[in-house]
Amino acid sequence: MTTFHVLSGANARVSHPGIRKIGIADVFDALRLGLNDFREKPSHYVFLCLIYPIAGAVLITWSAGANMLPLLYPLASGFALIGPVAAVGLYEISRRRELGMDASWPHALRLHRSPALPSILAVAAMLFVIFVAWLLVAQALYVRIFGTVPPNSISAFWDGIVGTEEGWNLIVVGNAVGFVFAVVVLSISVVTFPLLLDRDVGAVAAVETSIRATLTNPVPVACWGLIIAAGLVIGSIPVFVGLAVIMPIFGHATWHLYRKMVEPEPAGR
Repeated sequence: MTTFHVLSGANARVSHPGIRKIGIADVFDALRLGLNDFREKPSHYVFLCLIYPIAGAVLITWSAGANMLPLLYPLASGFALIGPVAAVGLYEISRRRELGMDASWPHALRLHRSPALPSILAVAAMLFVIFVAWLLVAQALYVRIFGTVPPNSISAFWDGIVGTEEGWNLIVVGNAVGFVFAVVVLSISVVTFPLLLDRDVGAVAAVETSIRATLTNPVPVACWGLIIAAGLVIGSIPVFVGLAVIMPIFGHATWHLYRKMVEPEPAGR
């Protein structure tokens, strides 16, 4: 039975994995390797990641039906804040493929067997809290600028956003605040989940390692964040359907980026 531990690894120690310095070329090489993983068995990965376009469609329907149009964009954009959690299965597939093990898609659904599951759930809960905080801040910004009266229709909402000074103020300030949330999530999760799957170091060590990796490689990590943002925009345009391809590639590439930035565990440990 897996011992329940969250803050530290199974040995009750907080590890501090070494960090490598990488360049922009390494980021694009990780993306290439992620694409190779996706090409290996694409039907499996598309099947696994259909949750993304389905979730996007649900978000649109729910927001419109519940007269919560002001939260539509925050919901859609904020979905990226919890994306690292949804991609955990993809990291596992890349890990198994790297080790020469069976990398068929059912293994992505067997993470309950991972000794690091409590730590994975703890970090996932933290990202969900950040996601909810983003929604609350976005709602507060809208109310501060437009008041508490909801828009009468989608067209009225759109005209208010793009056709008024208040709307453009909301766009500028909202995206600036969203950028801060995105930077925080990227820095604390860029290698966290792959590290936990690779080594049961505990949630604290995994998040701390991710932050150190970001501080050591600010430009490559920023480049990776921009690539993800651009990919999410492109994948979201056709009613989120493109995310069924974009997200698997990014998920696999994140594993390879982790391998490039974090030094392997010393032999014999």
